[in-house]
Amino acid sequence: MRVFVAAFFILFTTVVLGQLKKASEIRGQVSAYVSNLDGIYVINLKSEQTVFTDLNGEFVIEANVGDTLVFSGLQTKRKEVVLNAEDFKKVVLKVHLITMIHELNEVVVRNYNSINAVSLGIVSSGQKKYTPAERKYATASSARLNPMGLDPVVNLISGRSKMLKKEIEVEKKESYMAMLEKMFDKEHFINTLQLPLEYVKGFEYYVVDNQKFTKILEMKNKTTIEFLLGELAVKYKAIIALENK
Repeated sequence: MRVFVAAFFILFTTVVLGQLKKASEIRGQVSAYVSNLDGIYVINLKSEQTVFTDLNGEFVIEANVGDTLVFSGLQTKRKEVVLNAEDFKKVVLKVHLITMIHELNEVVVRNYNSINAVSLGIVSSGQKKYTPAERKYATASSARLNPMGLDPVVNLISGRSKMLKKEIEVEKKESYMAMLEKMFDKEHFINTLQLPLEYVKGFEYYVVDNQKFTKILEMKNKTTIEFLLGELAVKYKAIIALENK
C-alpha cells in the first residue's frame, strides 16, 4: 500500500510540475531580400501565439523545445522551423526567408493594340478611368467634368455629392466581399473559424471595414489573409458574446 501511495505521489507531482512549466522566450531575427522586414507573422503552432517582426526583422516569442514556429509575410514564402535545444542556447535565432516571386503570364503583343480610345481621339490622353459610382461623384462635384459649372453649387446644397461618395465606398466593400467569398467558402467560416452560420455575412462586413485587412486582401496572399481572418474572428466572436448577454 505504501509503495502504491508513493508511486501515486511521484506521478501526481510530475504531472503538476509539467503543467506548471512555463514556456521560455526565444529571441530571433528574420532576414530576406525584401525592402521591409516589418510585420512578418511569427506563429507558434502549439500555443497559437502570434507576434510580428519589427523594422529590423527581430521578434520575441514564448516557446518550448519541439514547438513549431511558422513565418509568413506579404513578400516572403511560408517557412516552418521546429525548435530544438540548441536553438534556445543561441543569443539570437537566425531565420532566412525566401522572397516571393510573382510570375507574370506570357503576354502576346499584337499590332492592333495601338488602336484604342485615345488613339481614335475619343478621350484625351491621360484621362482617368472611373467606375460607375466614381463617374457620378466626379460629375457631381467637379466643374472640370461639367462645363456649365452648375451641378457643384446645387449638390453643395442637396448633399448629393456626399451620397455619391458613400456609393463609391459601398462599391469597394462589395468588391472586397466578392474577393473574400471567392477565396474562402462558407464552410471555412463555419468549421475553421467556428462562426455561427447566421453571423457569417456579418463577419464579412466586419472584416472589409478593417483597412489593415483590405490592404492584405488586395495582395492576395492567402496564408497571411487566413491568419488575419483568425485574429479578427476571435474579436468578432467576443463582440457576439457581449451582444448576447
